[in-house]
Amino acid sequence: MAQTDKIVHALDARYYTDPVIFKAEQNGLFLRSWQFAGHASQVEKPGMYFTFELAGESLFCVKDRDEEIRCFYNVCMHRAHELLSGSGRSSLITCPYHAWSYSLDGQLKAGPNIDSVPGFDKSDICLTSVRVENFHGFLFVNLDPEAAPMDEWFPGVRAELADFVPHIDRLKPIEFVEIPETCNWKLSVENYSECYHCSLNHPTFSTGVVKPETYDIQPQGHCLRHTTECQNLDQMSYPIDMDANAFAGDYSSWFLWPMFSFQVYPGNVLNTYHWRALDVDKVVVYRGWYTIDGAESETIRNLAVQDRQTTVEEDIRLVESVQKGLNSRGYRPGPLVLDPKGGVASEHSIAALHSWMREAVAKQID
Repeated sequence: MAQTDKIVHALDARYYTDPVIFKAEQNGLFLRSWQFAGHASQVEKPGMYFTFELAGESLFCVKDRDEEIRCFYNVCMHRAHELLSGSGRSSLITCPYHAWSYSLDGQLKAGPNIDSVPGFDKSDICLTSVRVENFHGFLFVNLDPEAAPMDEWFPGVRAELADFVPHIDRLKPIEFVEIPETCNWKLSVENYSECYHCSLNHPTFSTGVVKPETYDIQPQGHCLRHTTECQNLDQMSYPIDMDANAFAGDYSSWFLWPMFSFQVYPGNVLNTYHWRALDVDKVVVYRGWYTIDGAESETIRNLAVQDRQTTVEEDIRLVESVQKGLNSRGYRPGPLVLDPKGGVASEHSIAALHSWMREAVAKQID
């Protein structure tokens, strides 16, 4: 009986299929967690901006005249028209509806005939700002003004990334691969967060990149830290220089709850995942690839192609099949395999994810 008491079951299917739960996540978790916005190289010079969507909100990042990167809700404070679209560069942020204009720090600058209004004070009107953090050139935002900083959410990650990728602050994206998946976002995140399935389902990754038998995942704050060794050099699917760095022969990943991951392939090759949840059963995953100063690299381009044609395609089939299964009347949540020794065949990382998922929904619904 004591053995039975220790069994931990997977989440109920409703966590992945119920629109009410997805709405609770949109109104709670997505608004109160650190989410990837874009890369600092997109706003290298004052006036450069880019827009993005998050939790049903339109937002934009911009570099102001003092070289500070800011983030604002993408809405005019006059009569709510959207201010910007896409990306570009401008000395002012001007609303296309009535031409109210704002300086790059969000303060109202001018508007047709506003000086005729008695008592109108431009200094009282400013765009609504959003917290933004620059994490080694990767810009994250949090719509909760009271949220703890990223280093508290993800202790040690900033320093570890600098060790594994000494040139990380010089990286720029050269490619983003967009991957639509017909599944709940949590299924895609769970699939990423265990390698129990790797040897069976990812032959290229398991034989040409890592040694899956050495794979392990451990919680680190609200981070899941993946570690493993690279495959034997004569089996690697791309060349690496083992002497380039102390960690050149390692694979490591830092999944930052709830929707972003830094992933370092052997050879100190940084790539990223970020997720955008569109609906209860629709998510888009973006796979980012980076080089120093954005220089062209045949190796990185080939890796992006290899990854898209193998691991990514294999994962799409897996997560979409699971989503169908969760809608089956015959499904009952099975027990997780929680090996006290950890390792690749243990699902303790999934148990950690499930606890965060339950907590996020409970806070909003209760």
